[in-house]
Amino acid sequence: MKIDFPKISPELSSRNFHDIFFEEDPILEMCQIIDSAFENEAVDRVRLYNAVIKNCKFTNTDFSNIDITDVCFENCDLSNVNLSKSSVHRVEFKNCKLVGVNFAESSIGNVMFEDSVLNLAGFGNSKLEKVIFKEASLNSTDFYDCKLKKVEFQKCSLDGANFEQTSLKGIDISSSAFDTLTVSIESLNGCKVSSYQAIQFASLMGLIIKD
Repeated sequence: MKIDFPKISPELSSRNFHDIFFEEDPILEMCQIIDSAFENEAVDRVRLYNAVIKNCKFTNTDFSNIDITDVCFENCDLSNVNLSKSSVHRVEFKNCKLVGVNFAESSIGNVMFEDSVLNLAGFGNSKLEKVIFKEASLNSTDFYDCKLKKVEFQKCSLDGANFEQTSLKGIDISSSAFDTLTVSIESLNGCKVSSYQAIQFASLMGLIIKD
């Protein structure tokens, strides 16, 4: 599946994330932000456009209602960040830590999570379209009541993930691994799985498989 990658201009000014406090509106755009620490903060309705953000720490920060468009995050720590009710489009997360991040009630489109850790993250009641999770850790991640369209899980760890009330029709999880998964039988209709996973699901449903 092809997704639209961030459209980032070749010439970016260098900024510090705290510069957002000096803007009339909480906007940072056309910039690169490197080695910035912005932890335990709270800023409502932040807008990030056309930016590269590298080696930054945002742990425990409240970014609810944020709008992120055309941004690449690389080697960033967003653990326990509140990104609920956010709009995230044409964004890449490369080698990022997003443990416990809250994406609830968000719109996420044309986004790549690559080599990133999203254990215990929450996507409840979100809409995900054209999203690729590539070699990502999604252990105990919550996808409760999500709308998934053109979402791929490529060689991910999905152990303990929750897909309750979420249809997996057309979703390919065959290259990913898990021991347990919370999902209803109806939601699995049309999901693409490996033969080994089919046996796993059968045993999770209580079927006794005989040789």
